[in-house]
Amino acid sequence: MKIPLTKSLGPLLLENKLFLVTAESCTGGLLSSLITDVPGSSEYFIGGLSTYSYEAKEKLLNVKKDTLTNFGAVSEETVKEMAFGVRHVFSGAVPVEQIIGISISGIAGPSGGLPQKPVGLVWFGLSTATGTWAYKKLWNGNRIQNKKSSAYFALQLICDYLSNLKVI
Repeated sequence: MKIPLTKSLGPLLLENKLFLVTAESCTGGLLSSLITDVPGSSEYFIGGLSTYSYEAKEKLLNVKKDTLTNFGAVSEETVKEMAFGVRHVFSGAVPVEQIIGISISGIAGPSGGLPQKPVGLVWFGLSTATGTWAYKKLWNGNRIQNKKSSAYFALQLICDYLSNLKVI
């Protein structure tokens, strides 16, 4: 039987002496909720922000106004700034180099899509001490399914990244 991603995450973070933070838009905190459903998650999960509006992304995560104006909230550029920004928001007692930031921004539906950004389009950002990357998915479910698919894909991204690290 395969271990659920939420249960795999903690041991991977702990063995690499890393911590996790989240910046969520279309998932509205679902990813953070899944992470904190696991007893003991406070050992590796520092916190998360639900930044639904442009203003929240700018003020809380330091996403540049120009980025939002030129590319929109659902874009590679925005999720990279979100993931990078959330690491810095939560750094302090934990050095930023030990923090992984994951971000999610998309169009969950059923409305809000455009030809170049259809309903179900979701961008993910992953930021670590070694770099910041973006990933794109296009889901075809309803609003709730798209949110769940996005949260689980984000967990998979983090676990894949951690599985490819050498233990410090």
